[in-house]
Amino acid sequence: MSFRTNTVRLSACPAAGGLAAVVLLSLSAAAPAAAAPAAAAPAGAAGPGAAAALTAAAPAGAAAPAGAAAPAAAASASARAALATTITVAADGSGNYTTVQAAINSVAANNTTAVTINIKPGTYRGVVTIPANKPYLTLAGTGSSPSQVVIVEGHAAGMANPSGGTYGTSGSASVFVNANDTLIKNVTMSNDFNEAAYTLDGEQAVAVNTSGDRVQFDNVRILGNQDTLLVNAPSASAVRRLYVRNSYVEGDVDFIFGRGTMVFQNGTIHSLTRGSSSNNGYITAAATDINNKFGYLIWGTTLTSNAPAKTVYLGRPWHPSNDVNARGQVLYRGVTMGAHIRDDAWTDMSGFSWKDARFSEYSSTGAGAVVNANRPQMSATTAAQYVPTAYLAGSDGWNPIH
Repeated sequence: MSFRTNTVRLSACPAAGGLAAVVLLSLSAAAPAAAAPAAAAPAGAAGPGAAAALTAAAPAGAAAPAGAAAPAAAASASARAALATTITVAADGSGNYTTVQAAINSVAANNTTAVTINIKPGTYRGVVTIPANKPYLTLAGTGSSPSQVVIVEGHAAGMANPSGGTYGTSGSASVFVNANDTLIKNVTMSNDFNEAAYTLDGEQAVAVNTSGDRVQFDNVRILGNQDTLLVNAPSASAVRRLYVRNSYVEGDVDFIFGRGTMVFQNGTIHSLTRGSSSNNGYITAAATDINNKFGYLIWGTTLTSNAPAKTVYLGRPWHPSNDVNARGQVLYRGVTMGAHIRDDAWTDMSGFSWKDARFSEYSSTGAGAVVNANRPQMSATTAAQYVPTAYLAGSDGWNPIH
């Protein structure tokens, strides 16, 4: 199988602020008869005859990485060289790689170019890690819906890991997004740990752990039970931003948690029943640092559940390692709330009062949208400051909303 260059065009490169050559590649049906034998494929590669690993262009004066594709066009002299690359993952061997991790591994460390990894429909079992030194990656499912491309693993906090210890909560994730400027779209990311099949001291089972900055999830499904989505940051003072749009997340206990900053817009948050007639869990467990104005904004989203009425909390305050400066900030804004939401929608956690956190609602609707003394409502004047662009702007003015 060989590459055929279809189109070369100039387009704006956000990273460089200038023009960059973009090459659109496609795979020809068969390699030319006289083609030289392919080198041995790395683990996860589609095997001999598949396209070689596509990597970013080497810095000027440096040797190109083995298997790197040669640049097809020179970038503008006034901008950094940038070669947009597309890699295909297919479990059936019809792409460049058969695993998502192998495709990520093929990208050069410290790359400065946009790389798209297209993932064909299938179930891809195994932990996927996007390391911090591989920014500007897009993982894109090519199916007609996110349910057709599934990245899944089944680790839990109390399970033994290969090193002899246990995974711990943050280490149990199926997908780790440690790099900045990552976009994941049209895929399902799942932790299918079976709580009923194990008796563990630590059943937290994370589907996604994101600690990179300027990360986007678009039209994804994030599935788990306890601690499904970890909105993380490397330290209490570090600001890490996540924008989730048109997506679905489900779980039961603290299934959106962490000290990062997140906007969850125009999606569905589904609370799974735990079989209780009184307490079926908590949606959020924010640990926003007191010096960070913005934690979680849940906007224009629908809250659904298969749990009985008035048995699910909107959230509780998480204080990692009893950090007294963790003062979670959560705003449910313009959210349609199902009947499963409790009238007393917030509750304490580990001896810390929810009233010391920054929890509020604005313009909630639906059967679960009750206004009372235990449901703080944000004023219109204050709400004008708590909009998606404000949450995501940071110090660099990032605005991914479109």
